[in-house]
Amino acid sequence: MEKQVGRVTHYFGRIGVAAVELEDTLRVGDSIRVKGHTSDWVQTVESMQVDGADVQQAERGQVVGIKVKEHAREHDTVFRIEE
Repeated sequence: MEKQVGRVTHYFGRIGVAAVELEDTLRVGDSIRVKGHTSDWVQTVESMQVDGADVQQAERGQVVGIKVKEHAREHDTVFRIEE
């Protein structure tokens, strides 16, 4: 089962980080799916930052930087994969 947790607002290609505006809680260790027009891939959240500081968890309304393994695009939707 997947639950929408946010939307990509920016992608920093040189460092491979997606800025995601959260609509729900997200934690390091969660599996996410990034889906958009040309994106559709899954990964585990290995690190997250808020305002340049590492965090283990972020809440609705925060914008987090997530290190991603593939190219993300603005407006891609981020889902948390729930068992």
